Amino acid sequence: MAGPHVHWNPLGTPLDPKTVADFDAVVSLAGANVAKGRWTEKRKRELWESRVDATKLLCKALLESGAPPKAFVSASAIGYYGDRGDELLDDSSSRGQGFLPDLCEAWESASNDLEAAGVRVCRLRLGVVFDPAGGLLKELVPVFKMFMGGRLGSGKQWMSWVARSDVVEAFVHVLEHPLHGPLTLTAPHPATNAEFTKELAAAVHRPAILPGPGWLLRLVFGRGMADELLLSSTRAVPSGLLAAGFRFRHSTLGEYLKAEI
Repeated sequence: MAGPHVHWNPLGTPLDPKTVADFDAVVSLAGANVAKGRWTEKRKRELWESRVDATKLLCKALLESGAPPKAFVSASAIGYYGDRGDELLDDSSSRGQGFLPDLCEAWESASNDLEAAGVRVCRLRLGVVFDPAGGLLKELVPVFKMFMGGRLGSGKQWMSWVARSDVVEAFVHVLEHPLHGPLTLTAPHPATNAEFTKELAAAVHRPAILPGPGWLLRLVFGRGMADELLLSSTRAVPSGLLAAGFRFRHSTLGEYLKAEI
């Protein structure tokens, strides 16, 4: 039997603490889509409010309830690491520079008070989530099938990706095991954008012949969004999750695309 539903507006009326008391665990996935729309100052505020302010509001209510959860698991992102070239990154790597690293750091810090109160807090830094039914792949597969696919920029930038099914299982794994702190949630084998382009083209049996030059991406999406989201290089591996015994169903990009596309 399903439990009670608690409806709340993260940017509106404060959450009634009584409605969030006595939960065993709380999972927070709040956050507007960073890839939707140009990063105007208004859009940046929306991205910040939907993550940082929403998490602060939720954690405040959990603390004020008098019966906070035993565990709080929050989504974060590998945007924390920023543009790092070929550097191999994991949970212990430092924060990068830019809007996304600033956003992710503030997002993760929004649950500090809950952690200080003794709640087990775990922050999962998600890579690019792949799912044929949604997100990036849903947008790109038709493009590649129409012979319009191609690498972005030089194609040398690393894409740390993860299958949606592995994301779901990783959250369950974290809930069932005493893990805490930041954990990188990406497939064990990241790929460059050029490798991703080649593998996706092969999966849909089309050539990839129309590259997107950096200058054009900056013109269309704006310099900040293009440089930090489309052209940045983040080569991250899930060292903490692997050490904790989590096993990915999909570890390599080619295997995943052949199985799912």
